[in-house]
Amino acid sequence: MKNFFVVAVIFCVGVLLGASLFSRTIERSVLSPSPCNNHCFAKADVAALLFSAGIQLAPGAIPGKVVESARCIGIQHWRPEGRYHVAYFPKRDARNVMELQAEDMPYLLECLALAKAHVAKAGYSNYRLVSNGPKLQHVAYFHFHIIAK
Repeated sequence: MKNFFVVAVIFCVGVLLGASLFSRTIERSVLSPSPCNNHCFAKADVAALLFSAGIQLAPGAIPGKVVESARCIGIQHWRPEGRYHVAYFPKRDARNVMELQAEDMPYLLECLALAKAHVAKAGYSNYRLVSNGPKLQHVAYFHFHIIAK
């Protein structure tokens, strides 16, 4: 009987910690209560769910961080396409540019300002600003890239 209570307490603590950890993330197919139609646990959705929790709760633990502000984080891209390739993620969860809401705009603007300052400091003037659509994203979390060759 004692083991049952220990397991029940650990389970409840786990549920509460999980709820707290993912409370500010948007629903993705990973957590969908409805049938998934062969798209549950898509890599991009799992990555986005974990990334969202990481960015919002522990941005210092994100690998490859090169610059950060109160509402944005810039990360060295893991497969760079040029000498400078940084992905900028707002610290507010959204899937892609087409799903941004009015309340997301301060985060987007701060990311653009952070990218502008960081690119200027690096001395690049020949660069691209790219945001991929949902089917081209490796992480289903809105972000954009600054790429300088």
